[in-house]
Amino acid sequence: MRIITVSYLTCALVGCASLLFGGTATTTAVVAHDTRTTGTFIEDQAIELKASEAIRGNDPLHNQAHLSVTSYNQIVLVTGQAPTEELRKTAIALVSEIEKVRHVYDEIQIAAPSSMITRSSDSLLTAKVKTKLFTVDNIDATKVKVVSENGVVFLMGILRQATGSIVADAASRVGGAQKVVKLFEYRD
Repeated sequence: MRIITVSYLTCALVGCASLLFGGTATTTAVVAHDTRTTGTFIEDQAIELKASEAIRGNDPLHNQAHLSVTSYNQIVLVTGQAPTEELRKTAIALVSEIEKVRHVYDEIQIAAPSSMITRSSDSLLTAKVKTKLFTVDNIDATKVKVVSENGVVFLMGILRQATGSIVADAASRVGGAQKVVKLFEYRD
């Protein structure tokens, strides 16, 4: 039993070390391929952090809702579920007040929080869409942010309109995608 415990802890620590030291390399690689400037990339991370803190700081939201916040080029997508319209409005107001947020897309459903099975299915769907985008010719999948919620796929990024249509079409062909919502900023 002691050998198993030591082996587990060793693997866990190695994983933590690679996360700590590899995380910087991963972030650098993502920023290098991203359409956004490094400053905007960092600002998006800050917006997401501030939004999460604001939601956690509001007890009714934190205890009753399941919300996810994604920022891309200072445009924010809020997805998830809130049990009442009042809580939905509170969440959007909190996110809208964050400095440098240019626009908020409200995709919060008035419903009980989704189950862990649904969330796992959404994570798998996001992974499948991202994988699919890497197989599409003439598309740089690293420039597209994919978010899934209850089978709905949200696409964010800064693209040409024709590219956005190709990306959305590819995403719509992935099994499990019930609907695709384009939230792109277009360069043309």
